[in-house]
Amino acid sequence: MAFDFDFDLLRELTEASGVPGYEDRVRDRVRTVFEGAVDEVRTDSMGNVIGTVEGSGDYEVAVAAHMDEIGFMVKHVTDDGFLKVDALGGWDARVLRAQRVRVHTQQGDLTGVIGSVPPHTLSEEERETEDAVEDVVIDLGREADEVEEIVAVGDLVTMEQSTVKMGDTVTGKALDDRVCLFAMLESARELEDPEATVHFCATVQEEVGLRGAQALGVDVDPDLAVALDVTIASDTAGVAEDKQVTRLGEGTAVKLKDGSVITNPKVTRRLRDVAEAEGIEHQLEVLPSGGTDTAAFQKANGAKPVGAISIPTRYLHTVTETAHGDDIRSTIDLLTAFLASEDGGHDYSL
Repeated sequence: MAFDFDFDLLRELTEASGVPGYEDRVRDRVRTVFEGAVDEVRTDSMGNVIGTVEGSGDYEVAVAAHMDEIGFMVKHVTDDGFLKVDALGGWDARVLRAQRVRVHTQQGDLTGVIGSVPPHTLSEEERETEDAVEDVVIDLGREADEVEEIVAVGDLVTMEQSTVKMGDTVTGKALDDRVCLFAMLESARELEDPEATVHFCATVQEEVGLRGAQALGVDVDPDLAVALDVTIASDTAGVAEDKQVTRLGEGTAVKLKDGSVITNPKVTRRLRDVAEAEGIEHQLEVLPSGGTDTAAFQKANGAKPVGAISIPTRYLHTVTETAHGDDIRSTIDLLTAFLASEDGGHDYSL
């Protein structure tokens, strides 16, 4: 059961490039999927895509998952033809050394590598120096004059990585948050004749401050919002159990809180009740830090009841993010069952 879903679509979404503010390639694929699954598709001026399934009642629910991935923007081309970059999103510089990247230019995509000095030539002092994103240098393997001709300040950089099956898991780049975007799209395709009108929202610029969802929450103005994002699964060697947050293979995660939001207790209870009634494997998430689109919808256009569903993921913000196939399936199932049961009759006021 580990891959009981459209893996090819998931691979397409994760391997596509789309940093904050420049989600075009992902947006095009999302619109194509929506065309065959929803009643109306629209895009706003920020680039959010909304696919609406019209319900038979007056109640409206928004579901959000973000399209953007962390990446970089070129800020300078050195006289020697190397690229200096500015981060788009939160990077741990330790994972960047010796990685392959794609530089997206007006003339097409170029392969590059983030340079790494051989340890043989480092002094003791240099060995102890901490890595920093501002020190990243990208080598395109070209002469300086050719680089100057092709690459411009403002060009975008993403990590280069394929998405593959690994045992019962999926691993690759940009599972944050394309694996949840995928789960949302699958739910849109599977949801049939809901009583509530459901707005499936593929949002932008989450990695730089939940910006797309904050604007979209005002425009859509739902009665209830549920956001999907990955969460930490540090269930690996050497990590204390109380710091693991979630574990791979133990089901979708119902978020109780993160650094940006405390979810509505009644919405959380309903999510858990639906999961239990449908026999959907699930676990609870208490995330010490970080933020998701959930918080943006909670505060937009007045207080809103919000809930959040998360997919446990190892090695977040690296090129080897890893999620379990069964957890992906249970996330699709819980979201779909929850939306199908929403009829406006549940009181989420506190």
